Amino acid sequence: MFETRNADIHYHLRLHRARSVILSPSELVEIRAAQRTFEGAYIRTALSQFSFALVVLKIFTSEFYSIGALFAVYGAGVLAVSGYRRMQGNRQFFSEVGDDGLSRKRFRTSGNVVVVLTALSVAAYITLLVLTLRLDD
Repeated sequence: MFETRNADIHYHLRLHRARSVILSPSELVEIRAAQRTFEGAYIRTALSQFSFALVVLKIFTSEFYSIGALFAVYGAGVLAVSGYRRMQGNRQFFSEVGDDGLSRKRFRTSGNVVVVLTALSVAAYITLLVLTLRLDD
């Protein structure tokens, strides 16, 4: 799952090791666009969750502290997912050299990141619902 060992040996782009490749301007534009779109969205979402948690903790009474803490934890989870997505995205652009020495094109979708973020969001919303229902007591 977290295979970072000898990444410069296993991942190649245009027959160069991953750590020594010089990207063309069009490839740089493509990578930057993906970073702005995906990584930036996760970071902005995490920052907005932290901001909302701060608003809840500062404005509302102590009964709402658990909800503010929930949003802070959710923001930290989204930030962790952002790091995981970045790690997956960095491995997405290269081809893999198999044990037989043949180069194979490799493309990996972000499906695993979507599943993790979906599970995190569902857990946060269920917890929010439970905390909201307990406010009446």
